[in-house]
Amino acid sequence: MLKLRTLKFLAAFILIYFLLLSPGLIWPKYLDSPVGLLVAIPYLSVYLFHGIGIPFLLEHNGACGWGWCAPTLFGWIFICLFWLLVTWLLAAFFANITGKD
Repeated sequence: MLKLRTLKFLAAFILIYFLLLSPGLIWPKYLDSPVGLLVAIPYLSVYLFHGIGIPFLLEHNGACGWGWCAPTLFGWIFICLFWLLVTWLLAAFFANITGKD
């Protein structure tokens, strides 16, 4: 599974993600656009995982009054590992269907 072709696809997907995310550093309104919301799905997924019952993902166990709780350190690690796994599986799929046998 750790083929060079898979790692190239993985690096390309991560680079594309950061390129899509980078305009938000200069133009904050970009994150409110449809593309910005799509790019924010990995970050927002922590609230979905909290909603289905995975503990310790949000500060104060999700009870932050009217605001949205920030992810805890475990929450950040969890969503990063989850989305890296999803991206790696997608890269392995693309490497498999485009590979030369």
